[in-house]
Amino acid sequence: MSDKVLVLREHITMSVRNHSFVTAFVIVGFPGLQPEFYGLASTVLFLVYCCILIGNVVVIILFATHNVLHKPMYFIILNLVVSDVLFSTTTLPKIIARYWFQAGAISFFGCFLQMYLVHYFGAVTSLLLLIMALDRYVSICFPLRYPMIIKNSTIHILNVTAWVLAHLPSLSLVIRAYPLPYCDSNKIMQCYCDHIAITTLACTDRVPYSFPAFVVAMVVLLGPLAFIIFSYCSIIVAVVQIASPQGRLKTLSTCSGQLIIIALYFLPRCFIYLASNIGIRFSTDLRIVVIMLYSLLPPMINPLIYCLRTDEIKQIMIKRFRRIQVHVQ
Repeated sequence: MSDKVLVLREHITMSVRNHSFVTAFVIVGFPGLQPEFYGLASTVLFLVYCCILIGNVVVIILFATHNVLHKPMYFIILNLVVSDVLFSTTTLPKIIARYWFQAGAISFFGCFLQMYLVHYFGAVTSLLLLIMALDRYVSICFPLRYPMIIKNSTIHILNVTAWVLAHLPSLSLVIRAYPLPYCDSNKIMQCYCDHIAITTLACTDRVPYSFPAFVVAMVVLLGPLAFIIFSYCSIIVAVVQIASPQGRLKTLSTCSGQLIIIALYFLPRCFIYLASNIGIRFSTDLRIVVIMLYSLLPPMINPLIYCLRTDEIKQIMIKRFRRIQVHVQ
Protein backbone atom coordinates (compact mmCIF):
# COMPACT_ATOMS: atom_id res chain seq x y z
CA MET A 1 0.00 0.00 0.00
CA SER A 2 2.82 2.38 0.92
CA ASP A 3 4.46 1.84 -2.51
CA LYS A 4 1.18 2.68 -4.24
CA VAL A 5 0.83 5.81 -2.11
CA LEU A 6 4.35 6.89 -3.04
CA VAL A 7 3.69 6.27 -6.73
CA LEU A 8 0.42 8.20 -6.54
CA ARG A 9 2.10 11.07 -4.70
CA GLU A 10 4.88 11.18 -7.30
CA HIS A 11 2.28 11.18 -10.08
CA ILE A 12 0.39 14.07 -8.46
CA THR A 13 3.64 15.98 -7.96
CA MET A 14 4.58 15.53 -11.61
CA SER A 15 1.12 16.65 -12.68
CA VAL A 16 1.42 19.77 -10.55
CA ARG A 17 4.82 20.56 -12.00
CA ASN A 18 3.52 20.16 -15.53
CA HIS A 19 0.53 22.39 -14.95
CA SER A 20 0.61 26.17 -15.11
CA PHE A 21 -1.33 27.81 -12.28
CA VAL A 22 -0.50 31.34 -13.44
CA THR A 23 -3.33 32.89 -15.44
CA ALA A 24 -1.94 36.44 -15.51
CA PHE A 25 1.33 38.20 -14.91
CA VAL A 26 2.11 41.44 -13.11
CA ILE A 27 4.69 43.78 -14.61
CA VAL A 28 6.64 45.16 -11.67
CA GLY A 29 8.93 47.52 -13.59
CA PHE A 30 11.71 48.79 -11.32
CA PRO A 31 11.37 46.74 -8.10
CA GLY A 32 13.44 49.22 -6.06
CA LEU A 33 11.35 52.26 -7.03
CA GLN A 34 9.44 53.73 -4.09
CA PRO A 35 5.70 54.49 -4.53
CA GLU A 36 6.23 58.23 -4.06
CA PHE A 37 8.24 58.25 -7.31
CA TYR A 38 5.65 56.38 -9.40
CA GLY A 39 4.16 59.62 -10.70
CA LEU A 40 7.57 60.93 -11.75
CA ALA A 41 8.46 57.62 -13.45
CA SER A 42 5.20 57.52 -15.40
CA THR A 43 5.60 61.16 -16.44
CA VAL A 44 9.15 60.60 -17.70
CA LEU A 45 8.12 57.47 -19.62
CA PHE A 46 5.11 59.29 -21.07
CA LEU A 47 7.31 62.18 -22.26
CA VAL A 48 9.76 59.69 -23.77
CA TYR A 49 6.88 58.02 -25.62
CA CYS A 50 5.63 61.40 -26.89
CA CYS A 51 9.14 62.33 -28.09
CA ILE A 52 9.45 59.00 -29.91
CA LEU A 53 6.06 59.42 -31.59
CA ILE A 54 6.59 63.07 -32.56
CA GLY A 55 10.13 62.61 -33.88
CA ASN A 56 9.35 59.51 -35.92
CA VAL A 57 6.02 60.83 -37.23
CA VAL A 58 7.85 63.96 -38.47
CA VAL A 59 10.20 61.72 -40.46
CA ILE A 60 7.24 59.78 -41.90
CA ILE A 61 5.49 63.03 -42.91
CA LEU A 62 8.65 64.39 -44.54
CA PHE A 63 9.04 61.15 -46.48
CA ALA A 64 5.40 61.15 -47.58
CA THR A 65 5.43 64.78 -48.74
CA HIS A 66 8.83 65.00 -50.50
CA ASN A 67 9.54 62.82 -53.51
CA VAL A 68 13.24 63.70 -53.28
CA LEU A 69 13.41 61.32 -50.29
CA HIS A 70 12.11 58.35 -52.28
CA LYS A 71 15.55 56.79 -52.53
CA PRO A 72 16.92 53.43 -51.29
CA MET A 73 18.51 54.79 -48.09
CA TYR A 74 15.36 56.63 -47.07
CA PHE A 75 13.19 53.58 -47.66
CA ILE A 76 15.42 51.76 -45.18
CA ILE A 77 15.10 54.67 -42.72
CA LEU A 78 11.32 54.62 -43.16
CA ASN A 79 11.20 50.95 -42.18
CA LEU A 80 13.42 51.63 -39.16
CA VAL A 81 11.07 54.44 -38.12
CA VAL A 82 8.03 52.14 -38.37
CA SER A 83 9.82 49.42 -36.37
CA ASP A 84 10.83 51.93 -33.66
CA VAL A 85 7.28 53.30 -33.33
CA LEU A 86 5.75 49.82 -33.14
CA PHE A 87 8.31 48.61 -30.59
CA SER A 88 7.71 51.66 -28.37
CA THR A 89 3.94 51.27 -28.68
CA THR A 90 4.25 47.61 -27.73
CA THR A 91 6.22 48.29 -24.55
CA LEU A 92 5.65 51.79 -23.16
CA PRO A 93 1.85 52.15 -22.70
CA LYS A 94 1.69 49.17 -20.30
CA ILE A 95 4.56 50.29 -18.07
CA ILE A 96 3.16 53.85 -18.08
CA ALA A 97 -0.22 52.47 -16.96
CA ARG A 98 1.54 50.41 -14.29
CA TYR A 99 2.99 53.53 -12.63
CA TRP A 100 0.22 56.00 -13.51
CA PHE A 101 -2.85 53.89 -12.71
CA GLN A 102 -1.26 50.94 -10.80
CA ALA A 103 -2.48 48.73 -13.65
CA GLY A 104 0.43 46.34 -14.03
CA ALA A 105 -1.55 43.14 -14.63
CA ILE A 106 -1.33 41.55 -18.07
CA SER A 107 -3.03 38.35 -19.21
CA PHE A 108 -1.06 35.15 -19.77
CA PHE A 109 -1.61 35.29 -23.53
CA GLY A 110 -1.08 39.06 -23.62
CA CYS A 111 2.31 38.71 -21.95
CA PHE A 112 3.50 36.16 -24.48
CA LEU A 113 2.13 38.28 -27.32
CA GLN A 114 4.11 41.24 -26.00
CA MET A 115 7.19 39.02 -25.66
CA TYR A 116 6.82 37.92 -29.27
CA LEU A 117 6.44 41.50 -30.53
CA VAL A 118 9.38 42.77 -28.46
CA HIS A 119 11.74 40.19 -29.92
CA TYR A 120 10.18 40.48 -33.38
CA PHE A 121 10.73 44.23 -33.73
CA GLY A 122 14.22 43.82 -32.28
CA ALA A 123 15.05 41.25 -34.97
CA VAL A 124 13.51 43.47 -37.68
CA THR A 125 15.69 46.41 -36.62
CA SER A 126 18.80 44.22 -36.58
CA LEU A 127 18.15 43.06 -40.15
CA LEU A 128 17.31 46.58 -41.35
CA LEU A 129 20.62 47.84 -39.98
CA LEU A 130 22.32 45.09 -41.99
CA ILE A 131 20.54 46.36 -45.13
CA MET A 132 21.63 49.91 -44.28
CA ALA A 133 25.25 48.76 -44.02
CA LEU A 134 24.89 46.94 -47.36
CA ASP A 135 23.68 50.16 -48.97
CA ARG A 136 26.71 52.10 -47.70
CA TYR A 137 29.07 49.25 -48.65
CA VAL A 138 27.91 49.18 -52.28
CA SER A 139 27.71 52.99 -52.46
CA ILE A 140 31.33 53.53 -51.37
CA CYS A 141 33.10 50.38 -52.51
CA PHE A 142 31.30 50.05 -55.88
CA PRO A 143 30.05 53.58 -56.66
CA LEU A 144 29.73 53.05 -60.42
CA ARG A 145 27.66 49.91 -59.99
CA TYR A 146 25.51 51.33 -57.15
CA PRO A 147 22.58 52.50 -59.36
CA MET A 148 22.39 49.06 -60.97
CA ILE A 149 22.67 47.04 -57.74
CA ILE A 150 20.78 49.16 -55.22
CA LYS A 151 17.46 50.13 -56.72
CA ASN A 152 14.23 51.03 -54.96
CA SER A 153 12.77 47.68 -56.01
CA THR A 154 15.79 45.84 -54.58
CA ILE A 155 15.46 47.67 -51.26
CA HIS A 156 11.73 46.94 -51.12
CA ILE A 157 12.45 43.22 -51.52
CA LEU A 158 15.17 43.31 -48.85
CA ASN A 159 12.97 45.25 -46.42
CA VAL A 160 10.06 42.83 -46.86
CA THR A 161 12.48 39.92 -46.40
CA ALA A 162 13.66 41.43 -43.11
CA TRP A 163 10.08 41.73 -41.81
CA VAL A 164 9.33 38.13 -42.84
CA LEU A 165 12.54 36.50 -41.58
CA ALA A 166 12.27 38.20 -38.19
CA HIS A 167 9.24 36.00 -37.41
CA LEU A 168 11.39 32.86 -37.16
CA PRO A 169 13.56 33.60 -34.09
CA SER A 170 10.66 35.35 -32.31
CA LEU A 171 8.29 32.44 -32.84
CA SER A 172 10.93 29.92 -31.74
CA LEU A 173 11.32 31.74 -28.41
CA VAL A 174 7.58 31.87 -27.77
CA ILE A 175 6.92 28.27 -28.86
CA ARG A 176 9.52 26.97 -26.37
CA ALA A 177 8.51 29.26 -23.50
CA TYR A 178 4.68 29.14 -23.70
CA PRO A 179 4.18 25.46 -22.64
CA LEU A 180 6.46 25.73 -19.58
CA PRO A 181 4.78 25.28 -16.18
CA TYR A 182 4.32 28.64 -14.42
CA CYS A 183 3.11 27.76 -10.92
CA ASP A 184 5.04 30.05 -8.60
CA SER A 185 5.43 33.82 -8.77
CA ASN A 186 3.72 35.80 -11.51
CA LYS A 187 5.67 39.03 -10.96
CA ILE A 188 7.82 40.04 -13.93
CA MET A 189 10.88 42.01 -12.82
CA GLN A 190 11.03 44.02 -16.01
CA CYS A 191 9.17 46.88 -17.73
CA TYR A 192 7.76 44.53 -20.35
CA CYS A 193 7.47 40.81 -21.02
CA ASP A 194 10.63 39.38 -22.57
CA HIS A 195 12.00 35.85 -22.77
CA ILE A 196 14.36 36.04 -19.80
CA ALA A 197 11.84 37.76 -17.51
CA ILE A 198 9.12 35.19 -18.28
CA THR A 199 11.11 31.94 -18.31
CA THR A 200 12.76 32.90 -15.01
CA LEU A 201 9.32 32.34 -13.42
CA ALA A 202 8.94 28.80 -14.80
CA CYS A 203 8.79 25.92 -12.29
CA THR A 204 11.41 23.92 -14.13
CA ASP A 205 15.11 23.90 -14.91
CA ARG A 206 15.70 26.96 -17.07
CA VAL A 207 19.06 25.87 -18.55
CA PRO A 208 17.65 23.71 -21.40
CA TYR A 209 15.58 26.72 -22.48
CA SER A 210 17.94 29.61 -21.76
CA PHE A 211 20.89 28.32 -23.80
CA PRO A 212 18.93 27.87 -27.09
CA ALA A 213 17.40 31.32 -26.48
CA PHE A 214 20.91 32.73 -26.01
CA VAL A 215 22.00 31.10 -29.29
CA VAL A 216 19.00 32.60 -31.10
CA ALA A 217 19.75 36.04 -29.64
CA MET A 218 23.40 35.83 -30.66
CA VAL A 219 22.50 34.74 -34.21
CA VAL A 220 20.04 37.64 -34.53
CA LEU A 221 22.59 40.08 -33.12
CA LEU A 222 25.98 38.76 -34.22
CA GLY A 223 24.95 37.60 -37.70
CA PRO A 224 24.02 41.09 -38.94
CA LEU A 225 26.77 42.64 -36.80
CA ALA A 226 29.42 40.45 -38.46
CA PHE A 227 28.39 41.67 -41.91
CA ILE A 228 28.18 45.27 -40.66
CA ILE A 229 31.74 45.06 -39.30
CA PHE A 230 32.94 43.52 -42.59
CA SER A 231 31.20 46.21 -44.65
CA TYR A 232 32.60 49.10 -42.65
CA CYS A 233 36.10 47.61 -42.66
CA SER A 234 35.81 47.46 -46.45
CA ILE A 235 34.55 51.04 -46.47
CA ILE A 236 37.55 52.20 -44.42
CA VAL A 237 39.90 50.48 -46.87
CA ALA A 238 38.13 52.17 -49.80
CA VAL A 239 38.21 55.57 -48.08
CA VAL A 240 41.95 55.32 -47.35
CA GLN A 241 42.55 54.89 -51.08
CA ILE A 242 40.89 58.24 -51.85
CA ALA A 243 43.65 60.73 -52.63
CA SER A 244 41.90 63.91 -51.47
CA PRO A 245 41.54 64.51 -47.69
CA GLN A 246 38.32 66.42 -48.40
CA GLY A 247 37.05 63.44 -50.37
CA ARG A 248 37.80 61.11 -47.47
CA LEU A 249 35.96 63.32 -44.98
CA LYS A 250 32.98 63.75 -47.29
CA THR A 251 32.73 59.99 -47.87
CA LEU A 252 33.05 59.18 -44.17
CA SER A 253 30.43 61.81 -43.30
CA THR A 254 27.85 59.83 -45.27
CA CYS A 255 28.39 56.93 -42.83
CA SER A 256 28.56 58.81 -39.52
CA GLY A 257 24.82 58.81 -38.85
CA GLN A 258 24.49 55.11 -39.63
CA LEU A 259 27.44 54.27 -37.37
CA ILE A 260 25.86 56.11 -34.44
CA ILE A 261 22.54 54.28 -34.98
CA ILE A 262 24.30 50.91 -35.28
CA ALA A 263 26.42 51.51 -32.16
CA LEU A 264 23.38 52.56 -30.10
CA TYR A 265 21.56 49.39 -31.09
CA PHE A 266 24.21 46.67 -31.00
CA LEU A 267 26.80 47.54 -28.35
CA PRO A 268 24.56 47.67 -25.22
CA ARG A 269 22.59 44.58 -26.29
CA CYS A 270 25.70 42.50 -26.89
CA PHE A 271 27.12 43.62 -23.55
CA ILE A 272 23.97 42.70 -21.59
CA TYR A 273 23.53 39.31 -23.32
CA LEU A 274 27.18 38.37 -22.87
CA ALA A 275 27.40 39.66 -19.31
CA SER A 276 24.35 37.68 -18.18
CA ASN A 277 25.78 34.48 -19.67
CA ILE A 278 29.38 34.73 -18.42
CA GLY A 279 28.47 35.39 -14.80
CA ILE A 280 28.62 39.19 -14.54
CA ARG A 281 25.81 40.23 -12.21
CA PHE A 282 24.06 43.58 -11.91
CA SER A 283 21.40 44.72 -9.48
CA THR A 284 17.92 44.15 -10.89
CA ASP A 285 17.16 47.87 -11.07
CA LEU A 286 20.46 48.70 -12.81
CA ARG A 287 19.93 45.93 -15.35
CA ILE A 288 16.40 47.17 -16.11
CA VAL A 289 17.63 50.77 -16.45
CA VAL A 290 20.29 49.68 -18.98
CA ILE A 291 17.72 47.61 -20.93
CA MET A 292 15.26 50.51 -21.01
CA LEU A 293 17.99 52.91 -22.13
CA TYR A 294 19.10 50.78 -25.07
CA SER A 295 15.46 49.97 -25.91
CA LEU A 296 14.14 53.55 -25.88
CA LEU A 297 17.15 55.79 -26.52
CA PRO A 298 17.61 54.79 -30.21
CA PRO A 299 13.92 55.35 -31.17
CA MET A 300 14.10 58.76 -29.47
CA ILE A 301 17.47 59.86 -30.89
CA ASN A 302 17.32 58.29 -34.37
CA PRO A 303 14.96 60.93 -35.86
CA LEU A 304 17.39 63.64 -34.72
CA ILE A 305 20.24 61.75 -36.40
CA TYR A 306 18.20 61.35 -39.60
CA CYS A 307 17.49 65.09 -39.66
CA LEU A 308 21.03 66.26 -38.83
CA ARG A 309 23.18 63.66 -40.59
CA THR A 310 21.34 63.17 -43.90
CA ASP A 311 21.69 66.03 -46.38
CA GLU A 312 18.27 65.88 -48.04
CA ILE A 313 16.29 65.81 -44.78
CA LYS A 314 18.54 68.51 -43.31
CA GLN A 315 17.96 70.79 -46.32
CA ILE A 316 14.19 70.21 -46.14
CA MET A 317 14.17 71.09 -42.44
CA ILE A 318 16.25 74.24 -43.03
CA LYS A 319 13.89 75.42 -45.81
CA ARG A 320 10.84 74.82 -43.62
CA PHE A 321 12.43 76.67 -40.70
CA ARG A 322 13.23 79.64 -42.94
CA ARG A 323 9.64 79.70 -44.22
CA ILE A 324 8.36 79.75 -40.66
CA GLN A 325 10.70 82.65 -39.86
CA VAL A 326 9.46 84.60 -42.89
CA HIS A 327 5.80 84.07 -41.91
CA VAL A 328 6.51 85.11 -38.30
CA GLN A 329 8.23 88.29 -39.44
